[in-house]
Order: sequence, then C-alpha cells, then structure tokens
Amino acid sequence: MSKAPPKKNDAVDLLDADHVAVKKLFTEFKKLCESDAPGEEKKALADRICMELTVHAEIEEQIFYPAAREAIHDDDLLDEAEVEHASAKDLIAQITEMGPEEELFDAKVIVLGEYIDHHVEEERNEMFPKARKSDMDLKTMVEELKALKEELMANYEASA
Repeated sequence: MSKAPPKKNDAVDLLDADHVAVKKLFTEFKKLCESDAPGEEKKALADRICMELTVHAEIEEQIFYPAAREAIHDDDLLDEAEVEHASAKDLIAQITEMGPEEELFDAKVIVLGEYIDHHVEEERNEMFPKARKSDMDLKTMVEELKALKEELMANYEASA
C-alpha cells in the first residue's frame, strides 16, 4: 500500500482536503438513499454538498487555476478543468432548484458525486503534481484560498 505524501500545508493540501470532505458527504448521501431516509434530510445534505462544491470551484477559479495556467503551461488540462466545473455547476443548479421528492433528484446528486470523483482524480494525478513542480507559491496561496473560502462561506450562510 502506497503511503500518502507528507502534508505540505499548502494550496494543494487545502484543495485536496475539500475533495476528501465532499467525498464523505457524497458517501453519506448514498447511505441516506439506501436507508430510504426522509426527503428533507437528503435535501439538506444535497444543499450542503452543492454549497461546498460551489465555494470550492470559486476559489479554484479565482485563485488557483489562473496561477496554474500561468505556471504549468498546460492549457488543455486547465481548459478541461474549467469545462468540468461548468458542467458541475449546471448539475448543482438543477439540484438546488429541485425538491427531494422530484424524479431524478437522488440520481442527479449521485451522478454529481461520480462526476466530481473523476474531476478530483485528474486534479490529483495531473494538475496538483504539475503545480507542485512549478514555481507557484503554494504556501502563500493557501492563505488567499482560505480567506476567500471563509468569505464565500459567510456569504452563503448569511443568504441561507
């Protein structure tokens, strides 16, 4: 079994911690579906997943992706990531507008999870290693990401 690389407490670690946290939420959602949990419970969890993903995508798009585009010079990789974000946002919008009793609600949340798994795998296996090998200042960037994330979460909670 391969050991996880030591944590560097940088931007990549922060973004990947988000990936791990949201994966747990998707697993929890599947369990709610399997146990025939009340719709309100599934809707609350789906809304949380959508909020977490929206904030995560925003901090990547505003801070990480522009720096990565400049530093790693892999436009195809970053173009694909941005298209994947756009597709995820479309599905998120559909989910947030739906009620848990509506047809395809559970399926859309589960498919979003599968979609995010694919996206995370590409970031972990391609983008993050390239970012770490580049001259990106991932230590300074972690503070920018944290600050924007806190601000966006506060805005979400205030509007909820």
